Amino acid sequence: MEINSINAVVLAKMFLNGAKNLESKKEWINELNVFPVPDGDTGTNMTMTIMAAAKEVSALENPDMPSIAKAISSGSLRGARGNSGVILSQLFRGFTKVIGKESQVTVPILSAAIQKAVETAYKAVMKPKEGTILTVARGAADKAAELAEETDDLVYFLDEVIKEAELVLKKTPDMLPVLKQAGVVDSGGQGLVVVLQGAYDALLGREIDYKIEASTGSEVRKISKETEAEIKFGYCTEFIIVLNQALTDKEERKYKSFLESIGDSIVVVADDEIVKTHVHTNDPGLAIQEALTHGSLSRIKIDNMREEHQERLIKDAQKIAAQQARDEAPQPETDGPRKEIGFIAVSAGSGLGEVFKGLGADYMIEGGQTMNPSTEDILNAVGRVNADHVFVLPNNKNIILAANQAAALCEDKEIHVIPTKTIPQGITALINFIPEQTAEENASRMMEEIKNVKTGQVTYAVRDTVIDDKEIKQDDYMGIGDKTILSVGRELDQVTLEMAESMIDGESAIVSIYYGEEVSEEAAEAIAQQILEKHEDLEVEVQYGGQPIYYYLVSVE
Repeated sequence: MEINSINAVVLAKMFLNGAKNLESKKEWINELNVFPVPDGDTGTNMTMTIMAAAKEVSALENPDMPSIAKAISSGSLRGARGNSGVILSQLFRGFTKVIGKESQVTVPILSAAIQKAVETAYKAVMKPKEGTILTVARGAADKAAELAEETDDLVYFLDEVIKEAELVLKKTPDMLPVLKQAGVVDSGGQGLVVVLQGAYDALLGREIDYKIEASTGSEVRKISKETEAEIKFGYCTEFIIVLNQALTDKEERKYKSFLESIGDSIVVVADDEIVKTHVHTNDPGLAIQEALTHGSLSRIKIDNMREEHQERLIKDAQKIAAQQARDEAPQPETDGPRKEIGFIAVSAGSGLGEVFKGLGADYMIEGGQTMNPSTEDILNAVGRVNADHVFVLPNNKNIILAANQAAALCEDKEIHVIPTKTIPQGITALINFIPEQTAEENASRMMEEIKNVKTGQVTYAVRDTVIDDKEIKQDDYMGIGDKTILSVGRELDQVTLEMAESMIDGESAIVSIYYGEEVSEEAAEAIAQQILEKHEDLEVEVQYGGQPIYYYLVSVE
């Protein structure tokens, strides 16, 4: 089969099929997140980003290249969530700059579009990190440029580009030690490969349904039994092979082929000593027997996905309902005289919301680690603040790029994104606002002050892994610092205290403890008292945060 050009109708089908493929695999991609926290959301963020664009493409009655390009670019830019979603939207933005000028897509045009996609995405990230979705995209672009000199066949071209993307993806653990230690490939890169695979299937005519509809909580509940029946392979099987000897390329290909014969959602990451394996299958025993021919096994984990399905549906419905509540909430009037400076903060938890409002936040965006707001959410919030300069406090490293993207899209106000990565940094930024000074002076001060804040967050692990030489078991409590995991254990109080102790040094003056919705005030006060007994010169504050998922947020200044 040879195809030399793609028209607008085919391109729309390819994009929609790529989106559908990503949506179908989002939970698997979520599981590839390095930190085993209960809110791994790369797959979710990428899916919501591409679906925002897919809905616009699906709504086109007579698509042509310019209208498809506009729908993809505009939809993904405004719907972008999380770092992975923003980078994906920037890839689409660059891609559509090229194809939007054409009536047909050929190999040279497609190659140029892929080059532009990568160039645009790299420019959008201040400090690009290799071993991520960007690296996978660049590998695909390099291969595309090479192939554009060799072939006019789009089928061969795309097949080879995807193979190269898969090869680069496989190498991401060697580029980022944290990936190798966790035994996973980059989740964002995997998401991009999934989109490309879906688009390629559509080019070959393998697609089934292009219709894109908005999901609702009621729809999730209605299809639950049907979807459960559609789970083809019921057991999520994971283990590590401690090799008797390093696998040859031929042996590795044979091992992967065997896994493909008994299941799907296969991830195999190998080095000279170990092989990390993930497969969905109906017979975990077969996978284990085959693996034992290569060495001994450790960290075996088998989960019945059909049993977990109902719980996941409920969580998805809750997220969707929360998003709908934000979208359908009455738009508050921006009464009163226009002021020079206003503030928007992102947080989850009624207590934290009250803290920010008490410090002068004009508008709160419900969200954070468990639900990253989109670029559109942030733009809508900016529209509700009656000020010439609007400061946005993302309070999460996975929201900063979306906030920056909103700032670039806003035309009638000056948006200042203070790159707060945690709630305590956001609180510190607001505390240091001086009304008598200019927006620029305040922005500069805030950025300096947030550097002095150390943050720790306590949650639980959703799977077994090893990070920074710390062995983590499912359901362990984890104290996560600004850069790494600080403490792990089976006792919540002990983990919290160990985390706080590792953050305190001779220059520390204030410790603030924000306790979550599942923690009592008495338990939080008891932890504060133990810190005071060991550090009498410190000031320790306890406040109700009400945040979900994270039992404690602790800041040290």
